[in-house]
Amino acid sequence: MFLPNTLPLYRSPLEAADAAALGAAGAEAAEEFLRLRDNHRATPMHALPALAANLGIGSIHIKDEGQRLGLGSFKALGGAYAVVRLVIEEAERRSARKVAITEYVSDEIRQIAATMTFSCATDGNHGRSVALGAQLVDAKAVVFVHAGVSDARIAAIARFGAEIVRVEGTYDETVREAARVAGARGWVIVSDTSWPGYERIPLLVMQGYTVIAREALRALSEPPTHVFVQSGVGGIAAAIAAHMALELGDRRPRFVVVDPDRAACIYESARAGRLVQVPTGEPTVMAMLDCYEASLIAWRILSRCADAFMTIEDDEAVAVMNRLARPLGSDPAVVAGESGGVGLAALIQAAADPRARDALGLNQASRVLVINTEGATDADRYRQLTGLAPDAVKS
Repeated sequence: MFLPNTLPLYRSPLEAADAAALGAAGAEAAEEFLRLRDNHRATPMHALPALAANLGIGSIHIKDEGQRLGLGSFKALGGAYAVVRLVIEEAERRSARKVAITEYVSDEIRQIAATMTFSCATDGNHGRSVALGAQLVDAKAVVFVHAGVSDARIAAIARFGAEIVRVEGTYDETVREAARVAGARGWVIVSDTSWPGYERIPLLVMQGYTVIAREALRALSEPPTHVFVQSGVGGIAAAIAAHMALELGDRRPRFVVVDPDRAACIYESARAGRLVQVPTGEPTVMAMLDCYEASLIAWRILSRCADAFMTIEDDEAVAVMNRLARPLGSDPAVVAGESGGVGLAALIQAAADPRARDALGLNQASRVLVINTEGATDADRYRQLTGLAPDAVKS
């Protein structure tokens, strides 16, 4: 389904805190931390000329976050960065001096971090990032997982030393339980979603995601005319949309936010004209996007910066996984997990829909950017859906 943005705040300026965190200065702060990481490098940008020609579009580029920091997901950028920033801030509070983020490797910072416990709820990828961030500074991590998180994804989190707490219920219910327990025990909750009274830490998580937009703009010879990004609670979509709006101004691309049709919290909020929670139903195959209530910050930004909202069905998500694994012509193969290729699936849908194509101005001059937000973070599930082992798919 396709829905143009007709909200009252459409194209109005971002709130000051959002603009400060997600603009050039915020992205530079996140990159400063990344430059200290031994395994950091900009993720690949792949051109898909055969698919672009097939869709009647000028060009398609896909940024492959499946190769981010060895964690296999864009969320490697958010949780770990937020944890380290929060430890640095605690060090500043205790020492009454300015502490550079580069000091996170020092014994002084590690001694402070060892007194702190960080907690979060996760579908899998965010929890792994928070656990890694805690490990980097010798802090403790407690990660809450809902009933739908696979054993493989839980094991991947536990490998970073996190304590795992299983919660019967949905992702959104697990978010509330993690916040309740953390509040009662004095832990620091590092959530990738936000709610009234809890915004600053999720904004730090989103600040980490702006690195994707910054790298993409560097890699492309011209800015994209269109960007399609998938949305769970909305954090990555809002971070990318805000950064590009702030950096490109009048040259900003048309930005499309994409939800699973079974968990369309952003789409339904746009249709209702206000933030709404959608009913819990049958889980979507797009496991990392199985969210029923959007982040308050993300909604605030996307109501201003998104040009349209879309939904896709499970079979479309699976089809694009297979299309990327078995590409057209000379296009490179890309390993995309169940949620990874959702933006591309929406582009394919929009290109085939005359109404959406016309409304978005998709044509032979269009330069489209999509993001593969995750690789095969559950290898067994990837094999089930594509019939291929991730290692057998070569880009």
